[in-house]
Amino acid sequence: MPDILIKNTRIYYNNSLQSAEIIIEDGKVTKIGKDLRVSSSDMIIDAGGALTLPAGIDVHVHFREPGMTSKENWYTGSCAAAAGGVTTVIDQPNTVPPTTNRLAFEQKLRLARGKSIVDFGINGGVTGNIEKLEELWKLGVTAFGEIFMAESTGGLNINEETFEEALAEIKRLDALATIHAEDEKMRLEFEKLLKGDTSYEYHSRVRPNACEAAAVQKALELVSKLQVRAHLCHISTLEATGIIRKKKYLARRENKEPLFTCEVTPHHLFLSTRDWERLRSFGKMNPPLRGGNSIKALVNGINDGTIDMVASDHAPHLESEKDVDIRAAPSGVPGVETLMPLMLAAVRKNILPLSRMIMLTSWNPAKAFGLDRKSKGRLEVGFDADLIIVNPRELRPIKAEFLHSKAGWTPFEGMEGVFPEYTLSRGEVIWIEESINAKPGRGNFLEGRGERSEEDEEDLEEIGETQD
Repeated sequence: MPDILIKNTRIYYNNSLQSAEIIIEDGKVTKIGKDLRVSSSDMIIDAGGALTLPAGIDVHVHFREPGMTSKENWYTGSCAAAAGGVTTVIDQPNTVPPTTNRLAFEQKLRLARGKSIVDFGINGGVTGNIEKLEELWKLGVTAFGEIFMAESTGGLNINEETFEEALAEIKRLDALATIHAEDEKMRLEFEKLLKGDTSYEYHSRVRPNACEAAAVQKALELVSKLQVRAHLCHISTLEATGIIRKKKYLARRENKEPLFTCEVTPHHLFLSTRDWERLRSFGKMNPPLRGGNSIKALVNGINDGTIDMVASDHAPHLESEKDVDIRAAPSGVPGVETLMPLMLAAVRKNILPLSRMIMLTSWNPAKAFGLDRKSKGRLEVGFDADLIIVNPRELRPIKAEFLHSKAGWTPFEGMEGVFPEYTLSRGEVIWIEESINAKPGRGNFLEGRGERSEEDEEDLEEIGETQD
């Protein structure tokens, strides 16, 4: 008896949409075909002709726990993910305390195991803790970073010397470095020049396009020098996209796969400097809002393969924290729940094809972060049944009152999205009929590729048994 039969659906297969039925057993997709014959099943979902697609994998979230739970926690953040069609997230290290040593990692893991309703990875922080990176890798961090090349929320930015030392150690571990590329010296120079600027646009001016481009160039030179695997977070500019495109072209011309991948966020794809007047300090994020030419370059980049994936950089703050002077406001916007709806709406509006959206939101993130070895990222037999069922014709306005983050607001208010009717995680329906259908703590920890000792294995098992 199969656990779930999804019938009367359409899937993207062999470069086209095809009618299909899907059988799910023990959390895995076991059969895909037409008119599958089953005597009975625990649950039958009649999709009514809607699409069944791989659920989203968001490799860049800040769920704020431990330490900043007024903004978000593992339960509320994972509920937002599920409601938006995301079933796997990777949390960033700039919490309180930051995830830079064994004790902090184990604290975060314990909290996540007790609260998350979606599967998750945890990144290790990089500060002056080079000697701790091997320990974190063996404990199971997914990757290292985001490594901050410039000041941002949490104060984890490092200098150029430490940055190179960290990349060398990450190379030695055969791990992945994720990099927040902004040039700190340039930022400080513009901060002095713009001392009297009190406009909201100040934040885009103090971190101009050149600030990102210089840091991306510098980071990729070190990546090439050290031959370390890397991932560039939230690329936002025309110039950086051009540098990345050229580096990838040169690598492939020599029949080599590039050593790095990169992501773009929905807020850099669908918002711009024109939104400063509407958003005011709520539009402050790092890197900042960009102009129309950069948005065009990013859209071209997601279509031609220059940009590998879309990630939310979900970084919630309360309205009371954001509704202050632009210099005093914290950087970051919520976005995990709106990532998939906005990308599906972009498909509907012919901004990109469905095939590319699937690559950007599931296939490529799984491959780049080693989650494919955990059976993530594909609607294929043998893979986890992490799926969404969506009707692409049902565009609806995004409204903060219906979202699940503790932030209580969204920069995409009033914009259109395509929200899932069902979200399935490992064959369990966790979102149905506009409501959460999962208990806290059902999410699995997806440990990284580090080789753990037997003692570490026992410790992690103990953490699992003593969930908060």
